[in-house]
Amino acid sequence: MASGTETTHDATADAAHGAADAGHAVAEHADGMPQLDFSTFGNQIFWLVLTLGIIYFVLAKIALPRIAAVLAERQGTITSDIAAAENLKQKAVEAEEAYNKALADARAKAGEIVAEAKAEIQAELAVAAAKADAEIAAKATESEAEIAKVRASAVESVKAVAKDTTKEILGAMGSKADAKAVTAAVNARMKG
Repeated sequence: MASGTETTHDATADAAHGAADAGHAVAEHADGMPQLDFSTFGNQIFWLVLTLGIIYFVLAKIALPRIAAVLAERQGTITSDIAAAENLKQKAVEAEEAYNKALADARAKAGEIVAEAKAEIQAELAVAAAKADAEIAAKATESEAEIAKVRASAVESVKAVAKDTTKEILGAMGSKADAKAVTAAVNARMKG
């Protein structure tokens, strides 16, 4: 039995040795990076190539065409917006020129209207002044005629008063005056 026990003991010792070797191998591998384990390089290279191929396919067939389409669309939009802005700028310049021309025309027309209004006012003023001058001249002539009448009447009144006064003075002095002689004397004195 000793040989059976020995065999069991040897088997147990071999198993323990194997386990110790395996533990030692795991300990050696656990200390390093698994990516640098040469036994897994083939596997790693395969998955690296497969992943890069899938990424390349996705980028080349899906993402990059979409990005290119978006960039082309943006460039087209920018170009059309710039063209539209240039068009609007040109229209604004034309509108400003039209506005300035209309403003100049309006100023010229306003100047013409003012000149016409001044001419009409001057004509009306001249007619009114002529009418007023005619009325003033007529009134002046009429007034002069009235003044002449008043003067003549005053002169006649003065003559009559002078005659009456002379007769009264002569009568008071005791002399009797002839009416013809008094009239002639008053007329001579009135003439100068």
